[in-house]
Amino acid sequence: MSADAVDPITLGVVWGALQSICVEIGSTVQRTAYSIQAREGQDFSVAVFDAQGRMSAQGPYSPGHMGAMSFAIRNFMDAFPADRLEPGDTLLLNDPQLGSGHFPDFLVTQPCFWKERLVGFGVNLVHHTDVGGSRPGSQAVEGIFDYHQEGLRIPPVKIVEAGRENATALAIIAANSRVPRNVLGDLRSQRASLLVGEQRLRELHERFGAETVAACVDAMLDQTEQRVRARITEMRDGAYEFEDFMDDYGTGTPPLRIHVTVTVAGDRLAIDFDGTDAQTESGLNSYFNYTRSYVYAAVKCLTDPYGPMNAGALRAVEIMAPEGCFLNPRRPAGGGPRAAICSRVFEVILGALAPALPEAVTAANSHFCNATFGAWDPVRRRRFVGYELIHGGIGGRAAKDGCEAMSSPYNAANIPVEAVEANTPVIVERFGFIPDSAGAGKQRGGLGVRRDVRILGESIKFTNLSERHRFAPFGLFGGRPGKLGRTVVNPGTDRERQIGGKASVDLDYGDVVSFQLAGAGGYGDPRERDPEAVRRDLRLGLVTPEGARGDYGLET
Repeated sequence: MSADAVDPITLGVVWGALQSICVEIGSTVQRTAYSIQAREGQDFSVAVFDAQGRMSAQGPYSPGHMGAMSFAIRNFMDAFPADRLEPGDTLLLNDPQLGSGHFPDFLVTQPCFWKERLVGFGVNLVHHTDVGGSRPGSQAVEGIFDYHQEGLRIPPVKIVEAGRENATALAIIAANSRVPRNVLGDLRSQRASLLVGEQRLRELHERFGAETVAACVDAMLDQTEQRVRARITEMRDGAYEFEDFMDDYGTGTPPLRIHVTVTVAGDRLAIDFDGTDAQTESGLNSYFNYTRSYVYAAVKCLTDPYGPMNAGALRAVEIMAPEGCFLNPRRPAGGGPRAAICSRVFEVILGALAPALPEAVTAANSHFCNATFGAWDPVRRRRFVGYELIHGGIGGRAAKDGCEAMSSPYNAANIPVEAVEANTPVIVERFGFIPDSAGAGKQRGGLGVRRDVRILGESIKFTNLSERHRFAPFGLFGGRPGKLGRTVVNPGTDRERQIGGKASVDLDYGDVVSFQLAGAGGYGDPRERDPEAVRRDLRLGLVTPEGARGDYGLET
């Protein structure tokens, strides 16, 4: 059956089923995972692929993982062609260049067979708490000169073969983690969820047959491609440039320039990162799969945000980055903390295309903090690894203010205070918005977030991973940048000190770390903001009287 022969009702039912399968796989991960970042922070992703390795549908999770999956599945298929797969196999990889860019991301796939025929793959990816390396959490920036210091690297392997676990492989993985219970628990959660997905895919093929499902996938990919291309043709042809900077790649290091040129030519986009700084001798590099992922995410958000997300959305986009730059490093460059780069990649695409799509873009977001720390718990008499995932504000938009305490540009969540305190020996002493931190604008940015965490551990090895301490989130079309963020140890005491966004430091029992995220950028001239909106922000405590006067000229 050809794609043209599929009737719209069948197409809609099959598409809905594929989306539902992704959500069911993701829900199973969330309900069975051991780690709080997967269970509470939703730091995982899910997709379904056809037998050719084309992404048919994705779940509503991290786009950075999704784009990488499209390339990782091909690496799985190169290592294990169809004639080497059988029902009950489960495959794993975490190689940075083959997967999503760093060791903590375990990418797992389960081939689906129907009537002894390979009809597709379920794939999920979970960020694991710790996979070894020089610092707890496996995401150090400082002190890294290659990825061999960052943890255990796993090429494509079968961790389950014909339904039987590879006990040797699992033992090696567990032996290389500071929290083996979490790692094995999350890994088995990944497999269990994919077994659910495999069952649902078989049921879909039982209902419609392999030919009809394959024709529906062809049609969905073609329709998605057409929607993206149609949107691109509405843009004015030309080359659009933009640049922004990462704060640094460790204490005392210079900023890192990201430069992009987006060329619109008919119904195609060419995105070139020529002019971006060279790869670093640190952990702060982004392997090309990961860089591509957030470019694809930005393009999809700007062109077809409400349409299906599948491999068809990628066809109209060409992405280039010079080999050896920090967005396309050569092996064995470090890449453990590469998540810190994703927002900047996403935002420079928005910045470049703002003149072409002013109604679709947002100003820069707060940037998140993803600090990790390992310590000895004197009460439970064991070592632990703590994990913080903190999100601030989203940039102002053409018709709305930015949002507060939401992740951008991916779909994770602030980990609840109760979950953090229940799973690790910490006390969250403060968690709230930072007044006057948002970039002023006709539509203001979202506020920065402050979270103060007291760590009740001994011999604390703390690894920060934050941004926008030096380069504020930019505003657009006259909107002002957000206020800078910072990280402070023991705020308000005689031991107060500020540390860098990529610092690795030792802390003492009971030290408090105050994560103060930047405010997001504003959109449009602040003088055009509705005074009633300013007064509402005053009533809610989002701006102070001084901020209302200084940013908007409102006398209170």
